Amino acid sequence: MRILVTGGTGNVGRLVVEQLLHAGVAVRVVSRRPGKAVPDGVQMFRGDLAQPHTLQSAMTGVDRMYLFPFAATAADVVRRAAAARIRRIVTLSSGAVTTGHDEGFHLPVEQAVEASDLEWTHVRPGEFMLNKLWLWGPSIRAEQVVRDPFPDYAGYPVHERDIADVAVRALLEDEHRNAVYTLNGPELISRRDQVRAIADAIGQQIRLEVVTPAQARDLYLAQGGFAAASADFLTGFKTYSGDTTTPTQAGPSEAPAPRSVPTAQDVTSAPARPFTVWARDHATDFQATPGI
Repeated sequence: MRILVTGGTGNVGRLVVEQLLHAGVAVRVVSRRPGKAVPDGVQMFRGDLAQPHTLQSAMTGVDRMYLFPFAATAADVVRRAAAARIRRIVTLSSGAVTTGHDEGFHLPVEQAVEASDLEWTHVRPGEFMLNKLWLWGPSIRAEQVVRDPFPDYAGYPVHERDIADVAVRALLEDEHRNAVYTLNGPELISRRDQVRAIADAIGQQIRLEVVTPAQARDLYLAQGGFAAASADFLTGFKTYSGDTTTPTQAGPSEAPAPRSVPTAQDVTSAPARPFTVWARDHATDFQATPGI
């Protein structure tokens, strides 16, 4: 079996690659920046989902594919995959499709795959635990502080390794054909308690400073990267779909959190990883580099 992993140097894709290699599978990775390091034994191809014709060489001779979401060209990518005789596609989708909030980002990718004659599985993670590294990491490393407008807002964030575990099962095992898996973390946890978990993991005090949504948006925009790109949504000035809204200090307006949610355990039988495990896994990422 040969499997192509698009986005194989990313936060979830690299874990998918790691697990497939451990399972003894031949792995190809396609990346816009093929100079990035990959494990020994992985075939690296230059390609860009925004330009589907660049994927042709990587697709040739492949049995199955892990598909990073890119809505604009999804139909063309899937058509080329079918022409290359790829038999199964596992999509990295979003829990927002399950809730009905996502109609333009991940849903079109799912629809393109389902419209083909290929086998498919959709993996729909909710909020990534990694979001807190991208949002809070800079201020924790520099000042040992987190500034957040909604400290008591709680959710079920999911560990990226749980997402990869399910994706790999779907790639390798036949019983996951034409299935949809919405993934959450195993516990309802507030942002305040997430800060505490990170502080415990790094063995340092972290001050939680409550700011207004407008102040938080300004901080995220100044920070750049993921924080800036998501600033309006994260602070309640826009909905997931991009519609303008008015934030409140109570936090995002959503239905009450359910008592139980689907997790990776439903697929893997292994307990889903809680936030405390994620914080320990990323402890060094939150610590300032000596001398900086």
